[in-house]
Parts: sequence; structure tokens; C-alpha cells
Amino acid sequence: MQVIRWKGSHLPDEEELRQRMQEQGLVPYSWSNAPGDTYAVHSHSYDKVLYCVRGSIRFVLPDTPGPEGIIDLGPGDCMILPAGTRHSAFVGPKGVTCLEAQRTPTRRSQGHEQVGR
Repeated sequence: MQVIRWKGSHLPDEEELRQRMQEQGLVPYSWSNAPGDTYAVHSHSYDKVLYCVRGSIRFVLPDTPGPEGIIDLGPGDCMILPAGTRHSAFVGPKGVTCLEAQRTPTRRSQGHEQVGR
């Protein structure tokens, strides 16, 4: 699992993040949730690449103990979640809009500071 924090001098907009994902060969789609919405523990059969566009979201990895199992994302932050990783999610107080795409295991994100988890 990787978290890539946005380090730009400005907060990115949705189109900028969409273009960044497309340049990496990804096909992103957008989704939004209201404040306080939650997702129960689940996993995916693909690597998930997710950028937070607006608002905030917390992901919890129940199989990862301690603070490493809690990932808070804000605007511009990216999370790459390997296939099969169990996770739940909690939307922040201002709601959230994200861009998400499926990734093949060989693709890597570029242009961000990477924080391994």
C-alpha cells in the first residue's frame, strides 16, 4: 500500500488530477459521498488508485495494526491499494469527491512524494 501526499504549491482541481491519472494510462471515474458516509470492510480484485479531489476520507485497514492501518486523505493525496487489501472508509465532515481507477500491478505513480505503509 502506498500513500502519495500532494506537495504542490496549490490545491489541484479535478481536471488536473484526471489528466495526471490518464497520463499514467489509467481510466479514472469520479464519485462523491456526503459527510459521515461510511463503507463497510471490503476488498477489490484489482489494484485501486484513488485521488482525493475535495473534502476528506479516512481508510482503515483492519489487517494492519496500529497507526499504519489508518490513512487520512485530503485534496490531492493519492492512495494505491493492492488487490485483496481489506479496507473500510469514513467520509469527513465536508464530504468527499474522489477519482478512482483500476491499475495493473506494474504501473507506478510519478511526480509525488511517496510514503510507504
